[in-house]
Amino acid sequence: MNTHNPNDFRYRVRRPDDTQMRYDRVPMAVRTLSSNTLFQGEHEIGIEHHGALYRLKITRQGKLILNK
Repeated sequence: MNTHNPNDFRYRVRRPDDTQMRYDRVPMAVRTLSSNTLFQGEHEIGIEHHGALYRLKITRQGKLILNK
């Protein structure tokens, strides 16, 4: 089950002083694709990036893994 909220996964670090660090949520517009749309029933796809081939796979546990 996917509980991903595209507005919650990017954070910006703000240091108001040297002793304290704050993480603020920064909503960013990120193009989001469903894994069903991306994989179209397959368990592995190839992604060409700058001349290199990457393999994106769905594991038996339903997680994604990217290999070069």
